[in-house]
Amino acid sequence: MDYVDFDQELTRAALPQAVLAVLTHGDNHGYAIAEVLRQHGFSRIKGGTLYPLLKRLEDQGFVEHTWLHEQAGPGRKQFTLTGQGRNELERSAAAWQQMSQALTDIRTTRQEQP
Repeated sequence: MDYVDFDQELTRAALPQAVLAVLTHGDNHGYAIAEVLRQHGFSRIKGGTLYPLLKRLEDQGFVEHTWLHEQAGPGRKQFTLTGQGRNELERSAAAWQQMSQALTDIRTTRQEQP
């Protein structure tokens, strides 16, 4: 599927849910999360956006991290989705779906004039 470059406001609203969704596929570090997001249309995600978001998600209990130390290069954080994060993803995905349906209904339903 070809993805378009999403509107900045939509990206900002959807990014927390998208990051949680990426982590449903397994633990990952920030750069790899950003790469998956880019592959799916989130082309403008920078470290200055992603890492503070990951910190907020961690503060909320939705993700946790461990440090991976490698011989070749500096250590890096590996992020894991928590049970609470899975619950939040389900909740936010349902809310997003309801919003999408409401927008579709508004757009396609003929309104009576008062």
